[in-house]
Amino acid sequence: MSYYGGGNTGSYGGGGGTYGGSSSYGGGGGYSTGGTYPPPDSMGNLGRGLTTIDFAGQQLIPFEKDFYIEHPAVTARPESEAQAWRASKQIVVTGTGVPKPCLTFEEASMPEYVLSEVLKCGFDKPTPIQSQGWPMALKGKNMVGVSATGSGKTLAFLLPGMIHINAQQYLKPGEGPIVLVLAPTRELAVQIKEECDKFGASSEIKNTVVYGGVPKSRQIRDLRSGVEIVIATPGRLIDHLEQGNTNLKRVTYLVLDEADRMLDMGFEPQLRKIVGQIRPDRQVLMWSATWPKEVQNLARDYLSEFYQVTVGSLDLAGNKDVTQMIDVCSDQDKYRNLLKFLKEHLTAKDRVLVFVETKKGCDMLTRSLRMDGFQARAMHGDKSQEERDWVLKEFKQCSSPLLVATDVAARGLDVDDIKMVVNFDFPNDTETYIHRIGRTGRAGKKGFAVSFFVAEKNGRMARDIIEILNRTSQNVPQELVQASMSSFGAKRGGRGRGGGRGRY
Repeated sequence: MSYYGGGNTGSYGGGGGTYGGSSSYGGGGGYSTGGTYPPPDSMGNLGRGLTTIDFAGQQLIPFEKDFYIEHPAVTARPESEAQAWRASKQIVVTGTGVPKPCLTFEEASMPEYVLSEVLKCGFDKPTPIQSQGWPMALKGKNMVGVSATGSGKTLAFLLPGMIHINAQQYLKPGEGPIVLVLAPTRELAVQIKEECDKFGASSEIKNTVVYGGVPKSRQIRDLRSGVEIVIATPGRLIDHLEQGNTNLKRVTYLVLDEADRMLDMGFEPQLRKIVGQIRPDRQVLMWSATWPKEVQNLARDYLSEFYQVTVGSLDLAGNKDVTQMIDVCSDQDKYRNLLKFLKEHLTAKDRVLVFVETKKGCDMLTRSLRMDGFQARAMHGDKSQEERDWVLKEFKQCSSPLLVATDVAARGLDVDDIKMVVNFDFPNDTETYIHRIGRTGRAGKKGFAVSFFVAEKNGRMARDIIEILNRTSQNVPQELVQASMSSFGAKRGGRGRGGGRGRY
């Protein structure tokens, strides 16, 4: 009998310890915050020993940051043609003196040592965010990029960063990095490092990645030996700064990647501590999948005047390449329905990402799937870094094509060919829903997302989900419409505040 599958006590389908019962994870007395890593309040004391540096009283070494030379083909392109191209790619730009996009690698006027590495990887042309983002970044201006994951944004900030490094003075003993990239999760930080290794080797640019959950010894050694690029999660970086293992006085190129996710995870105090250690005339590039007020406030505080490039709508809207299916069912039916979808729609080599709310639920569901013959692995915040790296490798290589995860994997999971995303536990807000389903249908490929919707628990989300489905021309099940009407009626009847649009 599967751990989740039948009617025994402690199983998924029935009994006193079920997922849907009185002590369920989604209901009255269970776990409700296991999907976030690290807990926002666990880092509240970090940075107490750091004081904001008063750079006004320091003599700062001048540095170069404008390296853009417009290619003759770009110069000859009429502005009307550039605007038509942006419209065709759903790109909106704001700012003064926005450069025209570069439609080929040659037009980007990248140095030969960068261009050769790009061509070696087999890319035929820049992605839309790279076409518009490269000239913005190379001009040395602050910029905000609002773009979905899987759009090529990592190279949009890394390659200009490497050109920036090669124009600066060499590091002296005891100096910190020139480029600092902040990321919300270990997984994303590691993936950015992989890109740094690939494209920085030809110009001998050294990098390191620092994150929590692993011993500090190697990180300390790298930081103290001197590296041009540091990729870091905020908490561990502050730890190193307080211990004097590095400093940020040489940082002139700062990247905040997935800024919305960092704010969601409670990192805003740490971000502000870190930025207070960096000279005010640095170049800042902020990247975000969404543009909520919290991210706008951060941009206003630390970027001052900036270009903004948005790919797609600023409204929360799903990817049109993803077929979204909402399965309105009971808690007891979810596991049975999951097995049905897996058996009907997938082959042994199709990757599937299954989202659950809690760490405990993640382990339980993985155990059940393995008992039912699926090569499933679990990923959540309580796993050691070594185990998480191994699980991610197994998933990427398709040795274990089924990954069950909490929202720690909602972003930063850089796997382009995930066939299906399953919201086993429905998310609590529309933003999380969009980010989860965005793990499939990347880079122009088609994807499939199925979400189990329990009206009793998720009813307040019904109207927002219907709106997202309608925007992307998806099928809206009648049961979801009924759930939205019931939720609206409950709200009007004064039985709580469950309706509305969530946080945004």
